[in-house]
This record gives sequence, C-alpha cells and structure tokens, in this order.
Amino acid sequence: METDGAAPAPHHEETDTVLSLDLHPLFRNNRDIDLALRQFLLRAHHLGEPVAEIIPGKGTGQLRGRVLAYLGQKHIRKLYDRVEVRDSNTGRVLVHFTPK
Repeated sequence: METDGAAPAPHHEETDTVLSLDLHPLFRNNRDIDLALRQFLLRAHHLGEPVAEIIPGKGTGQLRGRVLAYLGQKHIRKLYDRVEVRDSNTGRVLVHFTPK
C-alpha cells in the first residue's frame, strides 16, 4: 500500500454523550496535532457541546502534556470553561464548555 506521506486522519467519534477526538494516529506530527485540536474544539464549541473528550492515550504522558499546553493558550482558553484530567484515567482529557 502506497502512502503520500500525509499523517492519518484523527478519529472523531460522536456518541450519545460525548464528542470525542482520538489523537493516537497523529502522535508524531505536532502541526497535525495542533490542527486537529483546533478544528475539534471549534466544532465542539460551535455545536454547543457541554463536554468534549480528547484521547491522547496514557503512554509516557508526552502527548497529554502537548494537549494541555495547547489548551492553555490564551486564545484557545476563551473557547471553554475548564479542563478535566481524572487521576483514574490520565489517557483522556475532558473539555467542558459553557452551555449556549
């Protein structure tokens, strides 16, 4: 199978409860991670989702740290109310939005 060198698309999943973004396919490309996060957060905000889930996975925690740093940027911080990383599941980041 030939590839054009492009990173695989992130996995978006819409369930009955939470809009979800799985970053596992993008873990090596910082630009693709930032773009996927930006598009996902803007979409969740636009749709009026109360909560969106980002899945960086457990691993070494490096991707989770990158996600949290991205979410901490001032212009991104304006999109949501709070971020939650549970001690019981550090491989998942919940982003809570203000209801419209």
